[in-house]
Amino acid sequence: MKESIKVFAPATVANVACGFDILGFAVENPGDEVILKLKPGSGIKITKITGDEGRLSRDAEKNTVGVSISNFLKHIDSKQGIEISLNKKMPLGSGLGSSAASAVAGVFAVNQLLGMPMSQEDLLPFAMEGERIACGSAHADNVAPSLLGGFVLIRSYDPLDIIRIPTPKNLYCTIIHPQIEVQTRDAREILKKQILLKDAVIQWGNVAGLIAGLMKSDYELIGRSMHDVIVEPIRAILIPGFEDVKRNAKEAGALGCGISGSGPSIFALSKDEKTAKKAGEKMKEIFADLKIGSDLYVSKINNSGPQILD
Repeated sequence: MKESIKVFAPATVANVACGFDILGFAVENPGDEVILKLKPGSGIKITKITGDEGRLSRDAEKNTVGVSISNFLKHIDSKQGIEISLNKKMPLGSGLGSSAASAVAGVFAVNQLLGMPMSQEDLLPFAMEGERIACGSAHADNVAPSLLGGFVLIRSYDPLDIIRIPTPKNLYCTIIHPQIEVQTRDAREILKKQILLKDAVIQWGNVAGLIAGLMKSDYELIGRSMHDVIVEPIRAILIPGFEDVKRNAKEAGALGCGISGSGPSIFALSKDEKTAKKAGEKMKEIFADLKIGSDLYVSKINNSGPQILD
């Protein structure tokens, strides 16, 4: 048995415009890294966290990676002691599934370290418990794609039913993260508790169209379906320049553009890398005009999920 392991877990885009709480996909970068080491005795200890600017708790029962590992160890009835070093390689509160990536990296790593007593798919509930600590809700639209890779549909939470959706080979994602922060809890609290039936019908059609477009590699259908009439109009007010960023992305040739998770990151999908990069440049211009710094990422859909680095 190895004494230590280093694992990377990818960031994710959740909701994907029309798919609030039921759609998400993984990207190649950014992401989080964890190093786990076996230690004598029992208990979980977080020895180091980098990249968090001192904002994350080192208490294992109050940290998403610690909680996920703790729940996993209890489930397999293991008393093994674990030391955790967490390297946050993406911004907190970015809308890119930062807490989910940490939880996934941790539970994937401990499963590997202990000889894989569980399948990768069966690790999902433990990573979801990490999300509950982070934002108060054990949702799966970030943790599922980060753990399983690719584009996923959460068909049901009770019972949990996760479906991977094939995507076009040349589909690219552009993500821009303005250097402001939107708390997931706050972004959920401002949402309407009830919606009009006519809006629900539009949303259902777009969700179905987006999934059909992905499965058929129909780029035009993907673009037509990336339209959110329920959540985006409300959350957009939390992101300065959002409508201009969205317009610039589409004028640059992107298929569609929307808020990543609860924001403030904004994503666009394109049918090739050249267009994705051009869209990113145009999106970045808006934040530059607003004197807001931003980080830009361009990648294909990440179909591999977590990776063992060492």
